[in-house]
Amino acid sequence: MTPADVLIDFFERIRDNGVAAVDGLSEEQLAHRVAPDANSIAWLIWHAARVQDAQIAHAAGTEEVWRSQGWVERFDLDLDPADHGYGQTSEQVGKVRAPAGLLADYLRATHEATVAYLRTVTEADLDEVIDRSWTPPVTRGVRLVSIVDDDAQHVGQAAYLRGLLGADLEARTDA
Repeated sequence: MTPADVLIDFFERIRDNGVAAVDGLSEEQLAHRVAPDANSIAWLIWHAARVQDAQIAHAAGTEEVWRSQGWVERFDLDLDPADHGYGQTSEQVGKVRAPAGLLADYLRATHEATVAYLRTVTEADLDEVIDRSWTPPVTRGVRLVSIVDDDAQHVGQAAYLRGLLGADLEARTDA
C-alpha cells in the first residue's frame, strides 16, 4: 500500500461517514442547533467538504470544485462564495442550510477531486514544503494529514449530533 493509498482510504471514510451523517434527515433536522451558537449537521458537513475542497485545490494548483462545478449556485448561500467556514459568526453558521442530497453530493464531488489529486502524489511529493507561513513550514504530507484530521473531527461531530437528534426525536414521540 502506498502513502497515497492510505490517504485515499482515510478520505473514503470521511466521504462515507459524512454521507451517512446526513442520510434521511430533513433540511430542518440538518439545520438544528443544540445550542444557539452550536454548529448544525449541515454546517459541519458543508464545512468539512469546503475545507477539503479549498485545501486540496491549493495543494493541487487547481480550482475548487465549489466554483468550477457550480456548487456555489446550487447551494445559493447568503455567504461570500469564497467562504469555507473558518472564523464564521454564529449568524453565518446559521445561514448554511441545505438538503441532505446536496450536502452528500458536494462531499462526493470534493472526494472525487481529492482522489484524482492523490493518485498523482508520489512519496517524494509528501516532503515538499507548500506553505511557509507556519513554523515549521508545512509539507504536502502534513497538510494532507491536517485535512483528514479536521474533516474526521467534523464528520464525527455531525454523527454525534445525528445521534442526539435521534434521541431528541424519540423523547418527543414517547411523551
